[in-house]
Amino acid sequence: MLDKKISGELIHNRIVIWNLEDSRLLFKNGFYGKPLGISKPKDLTFEVPLILDLIETYYLSKKKKLNIYKEKITNKIIDFSNYKSLSKSVKNSKIVFAAIGTTKSKVKGNKAEYRKIDFDILCNIAKACKENNVQSFLFVSSSGANINSNNFYLKLKGEIEKSILSLNLLSTSIFRPSLLLGKRKEKRFGEKIAQIIMPYFSFLMPENYKPIKARLVARSMINISKFFKPGFKIYHYPEIIKESK
Repeated sequence: MLDKKISGELIHNRIVIWNLEDSRLLFKNGFYGKPLGISKPKDLTFEVPLILDLIETYYLSKKKKLNIYKEKITNKIIDFSNYKSLSKSVKNSKIVFAAIGTTKSKVKGNKAEYRKIDFDILCNIAKACKENNVQSFLFVSSSGANINSNNFYLKLKGEIEKSILSLNLLSTSIFRPSLLLGKRKEKRFGEKIAQIIMPYFSFLMPENYKPIKARLVARSMINISKFFKPGFKIYHYPEIIKESK
């Protein structure tokens, strides 16, 4: 029996139940909705939002079990190669999140192209934040980021961090997760195997290098953004887990 009123966001012609506990509760009580990306859930342990169609929405609304709201969301198409376009997109923003990066396969091993995406775009976003007096800038880096590393990827991440910190933004939050767990559009065999195996051995790993679910990183970023913290802070696995609750 559904004994509480649940809130859902109207997006186009669907309702999204973002709260995971409410999603499972609603699905349990009548199999309403469809867990995002899961066609036939085997149990109630799914950890994704629930999608309701209009008929389900109408029925639950009539039963006074569903409260519908609509956030003011504006989708912007940004030309990341054009600084003016990028700067315009963050104008009047108080908080900016960035989680940009590519892979070797996407750039076919070209390190110069890799750098254009990971370094140039992210640092230009930070510069735009400085130019537009953005209150807080939060971005994803990587565990092990080190400007002195012999590893191209870790050295690049270290250079990105150094460049952004040199701007002295009002508030900078750097997130250094290790392997991100979750579904990906790009099929990377090695990383897929790692996602399956590493969680079983994570207890043997140093805390900062434990694999972590991507949604927990996103949740911690949102939670931290709610409070202005001047200066900069780096968040590793323990802090990300703590802030995601």
